[in-house]
Amino acid sequence: MNAAIPAWTTLVDVASLDDVLGQDHTRVIDARATASTAIRVVDARFALTDPQSGAQAYAQGHIPGALHADLNRDLADMGKVGHGRHPLPDEAAFAATLGRWGITADTQVVVYDAGDGSMAAARLWWLLRLIGHRRVAVLDGGLAAWQAAGLAVTTDLPVIAPVPAYPGRFDRDQIASVGEVAARLKHAPGWLLDARAGERFRGEVEPLDPVAGHVPGAVNRPFALNVHDGRLRPAADLRAALQPLIGAHPPEQVVLMCGSGVTACHLLLAMEVAGLSGARLYADSWSGWVSDSTRPVATGA
Repeated sequence: MNAAIPAWTTLVDVASLDDVLGQDHTRVIDARATASTAIRVVDARFALTDPQSGAQAYAQGHIPGALHADLNRDLADMGKVGHGRHPLPDEAAFAATLGRWGITADTQVVVYDAGDGSMAAARLWWLLRLIGHRRVAVLDGGLAAWQAAGLAVTTDLPVIAPVPAYPGRFDRDQIASVGEVAARLKHAPGWLLDARAGERFRGEVEPLDPVAGHVPGAVNRPFALNVHDGRLRPAADLRAALQPLIGAHPPEQVVLMCGSGVTACHLLLAMEVAGLSGARLYADSWSGWVSDSTRPVATGA
């Protein structure tokens, strides 16, 4: 890859991205660009309460050269049953999507959403890692930070030259199955972290799923606690907060979940930044767990 493009694998700040893009964004949208010089910026804005809002916001203005990824269409397979509200996309379909976006094994990808990365930049960051792509980072602070820095947005659509389907396969070892979660219910707390807001975890409210509460034995770590002013907290602060939650469990034995496998990716990003690498996702998450009424449910703290 061109020496001007660093290898970003977790976060990238606005100034660094702007330095690479510079005033000439043709390297992002030029169909003649080779893989050795490619950087691809992806806008993943989405709102659970208004699924069309992300595409609408993208049309109204986005980082120059950015293409749009839709959580429901591109980052999930909504036709699957029993795997939660945002089932994982089919491996071949996701590889083909990356090809349409012009992403090769050498492409540096930068993903952003409206702000903190939780909806749904971190989901695409994780999916790319799942299929074996390492050069992917979330823009810290998202579009809000970009605009706060006085940087321009555009309504122009990029012209992307498609490439063959991405040459990777999902690493299933990074995904915790419902069977594993069920088998570990009596393990010491700390192996399962739930990224949902506290009131949902406790079962006081449930605006999205048919059953309120949490998986017995789970520990609550709302993803919003990992953020300050729209940006991820410093690595040392994250480690100081997250390490006590997992206790003696090695990070690679820790499983993360949320409502549908989206904000759990944001918690995974925070753990990676904190140096607690190797945690896995229960991708079906709470909405998948409660799709079977025989599975146990806990409420309260």
